[in-house]
Amino acid sequence: MKELAGRLTALDPDAGAAVQVISYFDRLAESRAGLEALVRGAAVLAGCPARLVDAGRRVRVRVEPDGARKDTDTAPDPDWPCAALEPGGLPALWLERAASEPSVVDAVILERAAGAIRLVLDRTRGRAPASPADDPALVETLLDATVPEPARLHAARRLGVDPADSAVRMRALAPSDGRPRIMVAPAAAAELPAGRLGVGPAVPVLGLPRSWAEARTALRFTAEGTAQDPGSRVVYADELGGIAFLADLVAPGAEPPPDVRALEAAAAAVPGLLATLHAVAHTASQRAAAGEINVHHSTLQDRLTQAEHLLGWPLRTPQGRLRLQLALTMRHLARA
Repeated sequence: MKELAGRLTALDPDAGAAVQVISYFDRLAESRAGLEALVRGAAVLAGCPARLVDAGRRVRVRVEPDGARKDTDTAPDPDWPCAALEPGGLPALWLERAASEPSVVDAVILERAAGAIRLVLDRTRGRAPASPADDPALVETLLDATVPEPARLHAARRLGVDPADSAVRMRALAPSDGRPRIMVAPAAAAELPAGRLGVGPAVPVLGLPRSWAEARTALRFTAEGTAQDPGSRVVYADELGGIAFLADLVAPGAEPPPDVRALEAAAAAVPGLLATLHAVAHTASQRAAAGEINVHHSTLQDRLTQAEHLLGWPLRTPQGRLRLQLALTMRHLARA
């Protein structure tokens, strides 16, 4: 893409700049950038303030060309270059400068930014929030490390959190549905969203971006809690310890490690084997494992003998059990 942009720039500066804009917003979209990051990208690329106003979803974000957020309640100028978020919709994204003739680069910035913003809004809200505390845009602001501290503190106050209270600790939550959440710590289990969930460490308000990053890592260690995908549906990042480093070694969607491939082959050959192996790996003894899956101890021994033959390593030694634990864990991490 860089080479193409360079060649086009030599022939047509506007065309080269347009290709660079497309590449820039594609990278932001792939990294699941939030609303403010996308509006900031539009402002920085255009060299003028950019403004997003979606009254139906109660979204209002304005960013200066230096990257600083500076919201305003004044109405956009109808002569500014603008774009709608939906085909045939009302203008919602503006570049704050008079433009007698539409610029090709401005048009590409607006088109790519509006498309990326629409994806974020579709992901984070299907309706206007009932109150600021339900506003995903404010939550995303709190979790975005690139947002200036004053803007994050303002978002916290709008969410009903006093950032000046040193006793307040919050956790970021990463559910499998992709919508970020936050909650005051400690949290009762009944308050947690249903489904697979990564829970970040309890931190002060301004530490929430770190909690969010660790919550997303914790989510990768979760399972559906079924016979086909046994394991914990909720994982706390601060309970992972050094195991969290495995997330950097196993890329989601990539070729699984050999032990994971062996595990999948064994599971395909013997229905219900994964539940047995999980019980063996995560209980204090084989008798406890037999009790968890409701089989006789001798039945468990027969299953282990079969599993050892299929996997190619022992399961009744400390080293073999550790290897099994790591294989089960990497199986979750390898999930796309």
